[in-house]
Amino acid sequence: MQPIILIPARYASTRLPGKPLADIAGKPMIVRVWEQAVASGVGRVAVATDDARIAEAVQNAGGEAVMTQPEHPSGSNRLWEALTRLDPDGRHDVIVNVQGDVPTLPPALVRAAADALGEADMATLVCELRHAADRDNPAVVKAIVSWAEGNARQGRALYFTRATAPSGDGPLYHHIGIYAYLRATLQRFVSLPPSPLELREKLEQLRALEAGMRIAVARVNEEPPGIDTPEQLNAIRRQFA
Repeated sequence: MQPIILIPARYASTRLPGKPLADIAGKPMIVRVWEQAVASGVGRVAVATDDARIAEAVQNAGGEAVMTQPEHPSGSNRLWEALTRLDPDGRHDVIVNVQGDVPTLPPALVRAAADALGEADMATLVCELRHAADRDNPAVVKAIVSWAEGNARQGRALYFTRATAPSGDGPLYHHIGIYAYLRATLQRFVSLPPSPLELREKLEQLRALEAGMRIAVARVNEEPPGIDTPEQLNAIRRQFA
């Protein structure tokens, strides 16, 4: 494999405008994320952004950034444009998508997503849901996984939902939004229209399942906290302090 890690970063945010440039202990958030991705050792790392200020911050830190169109409907479309700009010759056959708002991302999780891909079209991560309040929280996306026989840490995704599922006794699994794609998978994915279940659940990965793509799942022990609100940003700042 010849992986590349791409980190989509938009300046606009409904609840936290300019989030990628938010200062965390003297560094912009997007630089913190870039550093963690580089530390994974998976491969080349680049930030895909629609804002020159974000690109400049990454480049000033010694990183690679590429400008993309601002009107993309999703992060996957931004990824594909960035990939075609950075790698027009197709040398990178695996793309790892890391979200730009996880400054405490453990580098091992990036490696876990890349390693999980195997012969699947895509791969992603889950961890066991530990807080009772999250079971009924629609903001916490649950993954329904068919685990490999004799291996409770590797499986394939059957569905993703904001509902409390599956029912009955047993653990629930919280989806972690890190993806690894085959290049051909990402190209096909962005060519497809949004699917009915994707629109209903507001979960982009359901487009892949409805199109018959296989999503491999690796179970990990930790969940990196993302940042969507000022309160979450302040909590991360206190952690770094």
